[in-house]
Amino acid sequence: MKVEVPVNAEYVEGSAVYKGHKAHTHEEALKHFRDTAAVAGKPFIYLSAGVGNQQFVESLKMASEAGTDYSGVLCGRATWKDGVPIYAKQGLKALEEWLAHEGVRNINAVNAALQSARPWHEKLGVPV
Repeated sequence: MKVEVPVNAEYVEGSAVYKGHKAHTHEEALKHFRDTAAVAGKPFIYLSAGVGNQQFVESLKMASEAGTDYSGVLCGRATWKDGVPIYAKQGLKALEEWLAHEGVRNINAVNAALQSARPWHEKLGVPV
């Protein structure tokens, strides 16, 4: 099942990407992660929903801290969208260089944040 991250990390007080306008305290955000995970009767993955890499990684860190049993992520724009202006202004070669450095750094940050993800079969109690 694909699930949206239950909070916008930019509005979670104390998050690494906090923008100064609080919608949730850190503890409230963790509770939202726990509550949404608790109602998911099936294995689920988090969607990046087009947010930036830092924001998505921060959301995954909160999911981990909350102890959610998510099974992975589906993200695209969180890893490459900041390269679009590079392509528009500087062309394909500049984009390729950006992807080789920043794009790789972005996907590595997501991969590192995924360490707490649990295999789907664990949630279902299916032996492997």
